[in-house]
Amino acid sequence: MTDPVPARFAGPRRDRRPRHRAGAARTSVPGVARAFHATLPGYRPTPLVGLPGLAASLGVAQVWVKDEADRFGLPAFKILGASWAVNRALSARAGYLAPAGSLDELRRRTAGSAVTMVTATDGNHGRAVARMARLVGARACVYLPDGVGSSAVDAIADEGAEVVRTSLVYDQVVQTAARSVDGRPDNVLIQDTSWAGYEDIPRYIVDGYSTLFTEIDDQIDADVDVLAVPTGVGSLLQAALQHCRSPARADRPAVLAVEPATAACVTASLAAGRPITVDTSSPTAMAGLNCGTVSEIAWPVISAGLDAAVGVSEDQARSALTDLHTAGVPVGPCGAAALAGLRVAAGDPELAGALGLDARSVVVLVSTEGIAANPVPADSDAAGASS
Repeated sequence: MTDPVPARFAGPRRDRRPRHRAGAARTSVPGVARAFHATLPGYRPTPLVGLPGLAASLGVAQVWVKDEADRFGLPAFKILGASWAVNRALSARAGYLAPAGSLDELRRRTAGSAVTMVTATDGNHGRAVARMARLVGARACVYLPDGVGSSAVDAIADEGAEVVRTSLVYDQVVQTAARSVDGRPDNVLIQDTSWAGYEDIPRYIVDGYSTLFTEIDDQIDADVDVLAVPTGVGSLLQAALQHCRSPARADRPAVLAVEPATAACVTASLAAGRPITVDTSSPTAMAGLNCGTVSEIAWPVISAGLDAAVGVSEDQARSALTDLHTAGVPVGPCGAAALAGLRVAAGDPELAGALGLDARSVVVLVSTEGIAANPVPADSDAAGASS
C-alpha cells in the first residue's frame, strides 16, 4: 500500500505567557471527576516517562510520554471518560442532580435497575463502557465497525457485554448504535462523540479525561511548552485544550493534534474552516483514531484554540512505534502517533513556528494506548505497523 501524503495545518503563532517562570502557580488540585476515579479499583496515576535521548535527537529540551498502557488494568485512557459519563448518566437516571462521589455510592444509586449501556467503538471505549457496566451491575451492548481485531472483540465480550459486529465504518456504526436506543427507555447511549441533540454525555466524557491532564500537572516540575495529542473525533483533544487554555494556568502550552493521514478529519476541517467528513475506508494500524467526523461539541474548542494539526502516515507511525518500544515505552499504534506527529512538526518550519517549538521546549506526548489495545487483523494492509 502506498502511504498518502500527510495532511497538515499550522495556525497563527499565539502569544503565550513567559516560559518556566519560577514560582508559577500550577493547576494541580484534583477535580470531582478525579476524586471519583480515585475510588475505582486499581486507581493510580499513569506514568510520565522522560526520554532524554529522544529529546536530544529532536533538538528540544525535554520529551515526556504520558503512558496510558495500563489504566485500571485496561490498555487505554478511555475508561476515564466512560466511567465519569456512566456516573453522571446513571445518577441522573436515578433522580440525583449531583454525580456519585464514589463507585460504592453509584452502585447504591443503581441497585436493582434494568439499565443497558449501549455504545459504538473501535475497541477501547467499548471495553471501558463494558467494564463500567460490570462494575455497577448493569448490562452493556457494544457495536463494532468492520475490521476490529478478534482479540479486541474477545476483550469486550470478556467484560460481559453483548457484542454486535457490523460491516460498517465507524461513523455509520455510531448512527446504528444511536438508533438502537430509540423507544427503549432502559437503554442509555454512552457515546464519545456528539451531534445536534446529543451533547451531555459526550461532554461528561470530556470532563472525565481531565484526570489525565491534572496528573501531568502533578508529575512534571517544568512548565509544558508543547502537548501532542493523538486525535480521533476530538474528545481527548477538547479535554486537552480546555485544560491548557484554563485562565488559572501559568504556562500556556501549544497543542498539536495528530491523526492518521487517511482519517485526518480535524486537520481537514481546520484547513476548510468548517467541520467536514472524510472517507475512512482505507485501513490504518491506528484503528482507534480512524474517525471521519469531528465531535460537534469539540469543534468550537478546537477551531478557537488549536495551534497545529498533522496527519501521519503508516510508515511514520511504525517508525515512532519501534523507537518508543526500544526506549521501553509499551505503546500501541495510536499511542505512537504523538511522536510521529512531533517529528513531522520538528522538521517543518511553519508547524514548528506555530507551536513555538525550539531548543528550550518541554514536550509531553500523550500515549493513549498500550500494545494490547486494538490489534489490527492479520490480513489488514496495515497489520505490520502493530507488530
